[in-house]
This record gives sequence, C-alpha cells and structure tokens, in this order.
Amino acid sequence: MCGRATLSTSPEDLAEALGLTEIPLLTPHFNIAPSQGMAVVRVLDGGRARRLDLLRWGLVPWWADDPAVGNRFINARSETLLGSRAFGEAARQRRCLVVVDGFYEWQKQGKTKQPFFIHRPDGKPFALAGLWERWRPKGAPKDAPRLETCTVITTTPTALVARVHDRMPLVVPESEWEAWLDEGRKDDAAVAPLLVHRPVDLELYPVSTLVSSPANDDPRCVERIAEPTLFPL
Repeated sequence: MCGRATLSTSPEDLAEALGLTEIPLLTPHFNIAPSQGMAVVRVLDGGRARRLDLLRWGLVPWWADDPAVGNRFINARSETLLGSRAFGEAARQRRCLVVVDGFYEWQKQGKTKQPFFIHRPDGKPFALAGLWERWRPKGAPKDAPRLETCTVITTTPTALVARVHDRMPLVVPESEWEAWLDEGRKDDAAVAPLLVHRPVDLELYPVSTLVSSPANDDPRCVERIAEPTLFPL
C-alpha cells in the first residue's frame, strides 16, 4: 500500500525533470494524504505535450454513485488491474505519472507502527505508475464540472522495501514514461508489459510518527530519527 507521499522539489526543477512546457504552480508538501491533490503528468486528447495537473487522490470510477468510493481506491494492485471493474478501463485509456520525491511506508510490529521515508539516493523526483478518471453525478448536465481523481498502482516490493512492508508503488523508469503515457496502448497485450516491476534504486530511513497525522505537513516529516530498537532493519 502507498498511503502518503512527498513533493517538495521546486517547480522549475520539476518542469525540467519532467519535460514540461510550462512551469507548474505548486507549493511544497511533505505529507500528501488521500483525498488531497496529487501532481500527475498526462498527455490528453491525442496531444504530444505533457501537462501537470493536481488530481484528488482516490480514484472515483465513472460508474460510481457516490464520490466517497474513492476513499477505497487510493491504490490499485498491478496483478489484478486489467481485470478490475474499478481500474481496468482506466488502465487501458487513462494512465498517468504520479510525481513524487518520496513516499512513506509503515513497518508493523505488534500494535505499533514505525514510519519510514523512501526516496531516491539523489533526492530527485520520480514517477509512480498511476491511473486517472473523470466523474460526475448521474443525471447531471453534460456540461457540468467533472471531478478528476487518481490512484497509485502498487506491486510486490523490492528487497529493500520488503524489510518494512509487503507492497510498494510501481515506479516507472524515465525510459518508459513515453510508453506509459502513450494513448495508443489500449489493449491488454500492450498494457501488460508496462506493469512489470523494474529494478529501482531507492533508500529508506525511519522518521517521526508526526507523519501519521495528515495535519502535519512540514519538513519535520522527512527528518531522520535514530534507528528504532524495536524495528531493526
């Protein structure tokens, strides 16, 4: 599961790293939680230029009666994605890159959970495999505003992440960004290879339980703490 993330890279550096034609208007966040805005990169309507938008985290399928269902769909399992009623159509037609510069996982032992911050060794932003969707209430006029939401695809963890959790986000290497965003890849045979877990170079360290509350969103969330004795790595 991936339930929290960070994005504090400067907008100028993000635009350069992601190949954007415009510098996004973003503020730094150190504890992005479900139902909040996630930065995603998309290529829309047959275009070629990448654009960055903020979408609500927690995918609401187009067929949903209530947008609250998005609270259950913050993650999508890569192994069952294409056969899923909630995610299958989006996997074929509405893929996006969820932009982060780190995410958190919690190691459980007994009734206690220790959060860990997971990031690239160089601290640079990277892309998680994501899906997006548009939703509006049934019976609403066709010109009514539509709610745009997203989800993060998860997979089996690397050996490093497995030391703290049994799932992790599917990281999309830069060499595959174009393929992941390609609107022409719409059938299962074309999408399935994109869901294969690639080697990824990440680091992790323990952080304060401040991050366990979404009310805390400041640099203290990513500060390393002393190695917890109850949670040896």
